[in-house]
Amino acid sequence: MSVDAARHRGLTVPSGADPLLTTARKTVAAGTTAASSHAHYLSRLADFRQMDIQSALDQMKTLLSTRPHVVYKTAYYRKQTKNHWARDDPAFVALQFIFLVISCIAYAISFRAPFMEGVAFLLYSVLFNWLGAGLIVASLGREVANRHLTDHKSNSHVRQSVEWLYAFDIHCNAFFPVFVLLYGVQFFLLPLVLGTSLVALLLSNTLYAVALAWYWYITHLGYRALPFLSQTEVFLFPIAAVALVYVLNLVGYPFGLGWNASRLLAHLYFD
Repeated sequence: MSVDAARHRGLTVPSGADPLLTTARKTVAAGTTAASSHAHYLSRLADFRQMDIQSALDQMKTLLSTRPHVVYKTAYYRKQTKNHWARDDPAFVALQFIFLVISCIAYAISFRAPFMEGVAFLLYSVLFNWLGAGLIVASLGREVANRHLTDHKSNSHVRQSVEWLYAFDIHCNAFFPVFVLLYGVQFFLLPLVLGTSLVALLLSNTLYAVALAWYWYITHLGYRALPFLSQTEVFLFPIAAVALVYVLNLVGYPFGLGWNASRLLAHLYFD
């Protein structure tokens, strides 16, 4: 409603206050702030000296503990002091990238993969499994949260939304246990999980099921930490799908329908 229209309807509007113009300015300001935040984040990513490595390592240990939700308390403190939820220190992402590269090299050596095949595995793991999946899950999760989970009955008079960079933080947090189980623990269990027995199938599929369930649980914790969201339990629904596939795979084994996740992916990556 413009100023003239508001006055025509008998409403009192302060001089120079156009609601549409004010809303537009706020939108532009928010977009400018987000762009500035992303640029600052990328600039720090290029300078290892600006990163708090010890803090990132502490967060990684917390994510593997029985209290992973504690990691998201730092997001609340950032919101109170810096007015944003997302990390402004890229140390966590940088360390995750380094760990992933090292593990991929170890897998390539273990499978005696040719050089180009090892490079392909590295690129696939980094660009698709970690970064590409993160971009997709973060974007979809943010969209679902902002469109359907925002609590309009909140006592706060300021409408809030999930920052994209925070949604990507959630993915990185959730991916770390997946990395530990599927790139770390599985590496030392390769002689066992690559077998053809029922025990090998059980061990391999349990490893993958736990990793994926853990991913979605920590994703749920990340969105639940935001006070303006409700019904964040929807991010736990994929765990039911993981459990269903796990059970069906186990039931189908006697009929030749069960598959070993480790053997399947080893064949995909290295054969």
